[in-house]
Amino acid sequence: MVWKPHVTVAAIIEREQRFLMVEEFTPHGLQFNQPAGHLEEHEDLIHAVKREVCEETAWKFTPEYITSVQLWRRNPQSLTFVRFCFSGKCFDYDPTQTLDDGIVASHWLTREEIAAKPLRSPLVLSSVDEYLSGQRYPLTLLKSFLDYA
Repeated sequence: MVWKPHVTVAAIIEREQRFLMVEEFTPHGLQFNQPAGHLEEHEDLIHAVKREVCEETAWKFTPEYITSVQLWRRNPQSLTFVRFCFSGKCFDYDPTQTLDDGIVASHWLTREEIAAKPLRSPLVLSSVDEYLSGQRYPLTLLKSFLDYA
């Protein structure tokens, strides 16, 4: 079997000292996460994070910065993830939109409320703390050469 990490994206979205989070069904029960998901074929990272935010929260998202790039594996038998975490702003909410399968609801939570919830991974709170500490990197760090001859 060929080993390969799973590439994922996540969004840190703050409004009035609250962060947009999703409550979702996972193999470990209901847990909280940033709007996040897998990079799909023929998609760059920016489009992936915009799509995931919209599918999971019904908000449109404009990424402004990269907050971090994280490498994570729960244990030696688990999958490995490379997670690109973006920060930015939301606009244009559609309350009639159906959310992705498994998503129960979206919530605006403070950092303390997030810390008190069952989290999908340790990356969730780590990402919020990285954002709050001022970590911001320009989107120009990302270069996409899809279908580039």
